[in-house]
Amino acid sequence: MKQLIQLFRSRVAVFTHDQLMIPFAWFGAYWLRFNLDPITEGYFNQALMLLPIAWIVQGGMFWYFGLYRGIWRFASIPDLVRIIKAVTAGVVVAATAIFILTRLQGVPRSVFILDGILLVLLLGGPRFIYRWFKDRHLYRRAYDRIRYTTGEIKNALIVGAGKAGEMLVRDLLRELTGPFRPVAFVDDNGHKVGKEIHGIPVTGTCDEIPDIVTGLGIDLIIIALPSATSRQIRRIVEICEKTELPFRILPQLQDLVSGRASLKDLRDVKIEDLLGREPVSLDWRAITDATHGKTVLVTGGGGSIGSELCRQIAKLKPSKLVILDRSEFNLYNIDLELRRDMPELSLVSLLGDVGDVVQMENILRQHSPAVIYHAAAYKHVPILEDQTRAAVANNVLGTRVAADLADKYGCESFVMVSTDKAVNPANVMGASKRVAEMYCQGLNATSRTRFITVRFGNVLGSSGSVIPLFQQQIAQGGPVTVTHPEISRYFMTIPEACQLILQAGVIGRGGEIFVLDMGEPVKIAYLAEQLIRLSGKVPGEDIEIVYTGLRPGEKLYEELFHDAEKLAETSHPKILLAHCRQMDREALGKTFDAMQQACDRGDETALREFLVNLVPEHTGLTKSSSENDKTAVIYSWKQTKKT
Repeated sequence: MKQLIQLFRSRVAVFTHDQLMIPFAWFGAYWLRFNLDPITEGYFNQALMLLPIAWIVQGGMFWYFGLYRGIWRFASIPDLVRIIKAVTAGVVVAATAIFILTRLQGVPRSVFILDGILLVLLLGGPRFIYRWFKDRHLYRRAYDRIRYTTGEIKNALIVGAGKAGEMLVRDLLRELTGPFRPVAFVDDNGHKVGKEIHGIPVTGTCDEIPDIVTGLGIDLIIIALPSATSRQIRRIVEICEKTELPFRILPQLQDLVSGRASLKDLRDVKIEDLLGREPVSLDWRAITDATHGKTVLVTGGGGSIGSELCRQIAKLKPSKLVILDRSEFNLYNIDLELRRDMPELSLVSLLGDVGDVVQMENILRQHSPAVIYHAAAYKHVPILEDQTRAAVANNVLGTRVAADLADKYGCESFVMVSTDKAVNPANVMGASKRVAEMYCQGLNATSRTRFITVRFGNVLGSSGSVIPLFQQQIAQGGPVTVTHPEISRYFMTIPEACQLILQAGVIGRGGEIFVLDMGEPVKIAYLAEQLIRLSGKVPGEDIEIVYTGLRPGEKLYEELFHDAEKLAETSHPKILLAHCRQMDREALGKTFDAMQQACDRGDETALREFLVNLVPEHTGLTKSSSENDKTAVIYSWKQTKKT
């Protein structure tokens, strides 16, 4: 109640001020018109008679343009623009009304122009003077606190003298109890060097950080570049690491824009900042149209990819979201999260296996999903290498069950989530996913359902990613285990991968295998080194890196398509189309029947032979492919395209 009273009082004060400025400007315009001489009685009476018109019109324009929505404490350029618009409109309307009433007989035309100029000054001036006074007051108090406090305030160097850096410094200067004192900026824009922002100098470029921190006694470096690319962040982090000082970073631009974070939410640099990519531009209208008001089924909806798909789909307001997962704990987590964050969502969470024909048929019969995102799969390469039956039963035959039922019940689309390990597979997991791709392509030829496959590499933060393992090893004091010094992988964030899956599901017409542009591969050894450094340790000194050798079925380099496939561009720059060989559906169906029989009798050898025969491009399902050290084909394609 007290806050409401204070707000009311402040609004009344602003309203009173602005209304009083109207007659001051009106009579001041006459005064200036006559060169500061006293206004004659005739003109004074005329100005007094016309004042109500100017007063009523300008007061209405002030209200219409929202002059009372702004806070004087934070007056800025948008407030000035709003004042100019209101005054200009008021002058035009008032002049028109006065012209209709008097035909401007005896009314000096210049009065209207002078009135507008004076009114802008009288309205804007006090606002900006008030803000200057308050900011100056706070800056002085902040510096007084710093001057008389020892050991509690850290001198901070701000990397980035742009808008984010300016806003950060302004907040730090206003914060009387904050732990940081901004001392200097650095910025690679040479035109800014030597200038000041809120009294804080821009002392040099990013390359000069080591010398600057020594000369100014810096205790902390703050990276204020929320829109920087991962390449730029990597460069700055490498420079900051040379100083051996702690450094923090502002949240990413998309987090600031969405409201998930604010400028005060300084955090440690994460590996995602170094490996992250440009924000993806999507056709959200088409994605929404394909999902809004429809029933969507996500298999494997409790996993890393599946759960993020559920989050993205839930925002598109489907009529119903059905989640299927065989892990009770994972299903519970995503169900709890969605019911908490989106209570209006019609949600059905089902515990089960995609290979269970009876349950899957009941699900499709009861819920009639229009769209199915098939993310259920076993993905761990070394574990599946000696468990062919489990890989085939889940990845191959489970996909067959889901795809056949999607066809039977007339689903609009079936989007299968695949992997780069399906290309020239050297392991059981990759071969099983390639066979599943082939089945979906073959089924598409005779089905009304659009069967679409989306293939991509590793995602940051997934349950099977090396990053959680490395973090655990670092927390335990090491060593960090890497299989090979030259091993590399493609990486993208889980949200980006899922957004591109949704986009591919929209642009696909059926039968395609889409390949997501994964960017540049990253050496796992580099990943390990950066995680160690980001934890405040020194690789090789505090934490050792041990190379253990390639695991069964593991390749040095992953590929996104094999030599026989030709990539083509699509309507989205991050999504490419792979033209793959296809197999006759009838012949493939007979082989799948035989694989089902082999699964029923537990014949691992026969199942492995089936995979070898179905995937002739495999590089050796029974041996390690450490000799496969060729560079990923996607580079040669991009290089050819550029040439």
